[in-house]
Amino acid sequence: MTEKILKYDGSFKGFLTCIFTAYEQKLKIIQILPQAEDQEQLFTGTHNIITEEQKAQRVLKALKSKASVNGIKKIKYAFLSEAQDIEIKLYEMIRYIFSEKEKVELDYSHSAVLYISKIAKQVAREKHRMEAFVRFRLTKDKIYFAIIEPDFNVLPIINPHFKKRYADQKWLIYDIKRKLGVYYDLSKMEYVSIALPEDIGFSGANSEYFEVGEIYYQKLWKEYFDCTNIKNRVNMRLHVQQVPKRYWKYLSEKSPFA
Repeated sequence: MTEKILKYDGSFKGFLTCIFTAYEQKLKIIQILPQAEDQEQLFTGTHNIITEEQKAQRVLKALKSKASVNGIKKIKYAFLSEAQDIEIKLYEMIRYIFSEKEKVELDYSHSAVLYISKIAKQVAREKHRMEAFVRFRLTKDKIYFAIIEPDFNVLPIINPHFKKRYADQKWLIYDIKRKLGVYYDLSKMEYVSIALPEDIGFSGANSEYFEVGEIYYQKLWKEYFDCTNIKNRVNMRLHVQQVPKRYWKYLSEKSPFA
């Protein structure tokens, strides 16, 4: 069996195409890497994989016959973690799933299954916190705009929440860490990449970019928060547990510029 490093376009469908290729060509996979990552191996061949929808769907269909809906979700969430070597860990778990007659997605005695389960849980937690803490600001173009910088690539899995909740408004959520956003125009969502001004900020409302009413609202909300917050009764330890400090930058009441 030939040893190979597979390189793909970084998409989930591209990763599934890698799985299909590994089985089809009977390859011994020692690593699966996005094209952006460069890792030279002196004695191992590198195989560039071109994403193919049909092959990806065949792998996904096979997975659905061997794992539960929750098991498939764990695989997708873990993939979005962008963790070091996540592809090879997922490959090990998928090989194990395909090799057994019974469903083994909950067999935590298998190291890859345990690892994927743990990291998928972290991604799910980040997803819920993004949905809770993201704050939109109304731009002069009448678009509700939010900046995020999540640890994991949760943008693809938070979109349905915001589409359902803000179906009657145009909005744009932009992940500055990955330089990619999702724009909703009242009928469809599409991915966009734009150059943002450095002073646009996570919260607060710069008059150069945002509606006057939005600026007033941001200041009013911060004043309300400051007035209703009884400082001598603040339990900061509990507060940080419920709202970790790395999410404060999204909140108007925490912004020094509101």
